[in-house]
Amino acid sequence: MSRVGKYPVVVPSGVTVSVAGGEVSVKGKLGATSLKLVDEVEASLDGNELWVKPRAETKRARMMWGTTRALLNNMVKGVSDGFTVNLEINGVGYRAAVQGKNLQLQLGFSHDVIFPIPEDVAIRCDKPTAIAITGKDRQRVGQIAAEIRAFRGPEPYKGKGVKYETETILRKEGKKK
Repeated sequence: MSRVGKYPVVVPSGVTVSVAGGEVSVKGKLGATSLKLVDEVEASLDGNELWVKPRAETKRARMMWGTTRALLNNMVKGVSDGFTVNLEINGVGYRAAVQGKNLQLQLGFSHDVIFPIPEDVAIRCDKPTAIAITGKDRQRVGQIAAEIRAFRGPEPYKGKGVKYETETILRKEGKKK
């Protein structure tokens, strides 16, 4: 039995959920999003709670039960509050700045790295060494953060590079004489 799927998704005020024809649509203050349900599960709205149930007792139905509930919970949370991933830049001369619709990164290369900001996410640089990525889709926000981090990931000797704010870098000792 799914430990995640057996709990309902609580729909906060200001968010409208509609279930029709195997598709769940969610609208909130940050926008609207929808999810097409797989055949193994069904969703129903009961007051301000969204329930997900498996249609059969197969292994795939039990797997998709918890997955679908988690996806719906992320959709509801995304359109009401949104998701944020914070990145830190460490290193002498390493910095970032938002210029128009591009994120300009100086990461120790001979050229600046220009990252075009997608329409569905917002990127802020409050400090030259801090990047905040915000959006309504959890997967999309995490993917953009991973792409920016991949330009220059943190290295273990001096800790230089782009890292998640909550990430801990295991440091290595340098070579000895």
